[in-house]
Amino acid sequence: MADTPSLYEELRDRIRSDQPTGLCTIIDGPNIGAKLLIAPDRTAQGTLGHPELDRIVTRDSLAELEAGRSGVRHYGPHGQTTPEDLIDTDTVSVFVESFAAPPQMWIFGAVDFTAALAKVAKVLGYRVLVCDAREVFATRRRFPMADEVIVSWPMPVFVERGTVLGPRDAVCVLTHDPKFDVPAVMGALTTRVGYIGVMGSRTTHAKRMERLTEAGLTDPNEIDRLMSPIGLDIGARTPEETAISICAEIIARRTGRKTPSLRDGSGAIHTAE
Repeated sequence: MADTPSLYEELRDRIRSDQPTGLCTIIDGPNIGAKLLIAPDRTAQGTLGHPELDRIVTRDSLAELEAGRSGVRHYGPHGQTTPEDLIDTDTVSVFVESFAAPPQMWIFGAVDFTAALAKVAKVLGYRVLVCDAREVFATRRRFPMADEVIVSWPMPVFVERGTVLGPRDAVCVLTHDPKFDVPAVMGALTTRVGYIGVMGSRTTHAKRMERLTEAGLTDPNEIDRLMSPIGLDIGARTPEETAISICAEIIARRTGRKTPSLRDGSGAIHTAE
């Protein structure tokens, strides 16, 4: 029988295959140097010296991994976290190193704006998927910068892959075709994706909301997830400027910064009213 892979071999293999993984190392306190390898799809490997410490650190580091953050956290030797429990006990400092897969951007609609957005997203480190049901438009030749170009209607994509989307990811719906944008929006809302942007003028989005309501979208909290008109209000006109405004809005939403989104304004935007 083959030997069980070592912690470092497992870490190496997961990083090479873009599987999210965290390595937790005690850098100060008892058992300095002890390591724990964590991942959302497997049992933790290794130990920091106590089962309860392993459990608490695994819980916390999985949250850090999902957010794509690395940093130092402090515990008691048995996983204590409250100030009262840490009185008169050694403190264990644990460095949580997150090896998160690249954030994903799914772009629905093989239109002129798509190429510009895909280029900017790649610069920011996203893995970009372009999807359109029209085979003549959704081609690698038109979107060589994308990691994947698929010919499909939106809902099958969300049914097959939607569970992989999380708070660091984005869905951008750039088509104005109701047969395509309504299912794309409804599919995105079934996921945990952190950003859903939908292109179109205020008039276009008002009509789209009527169709979305007919499709069953009535929850105010779900409606509030939609950023439409898409992008920050920076006066963008060209596809490239619009792509920058979209990515800037994604960054602002992720970091919690207050910025002038087009959704919350009035008047003309970067597409014709």
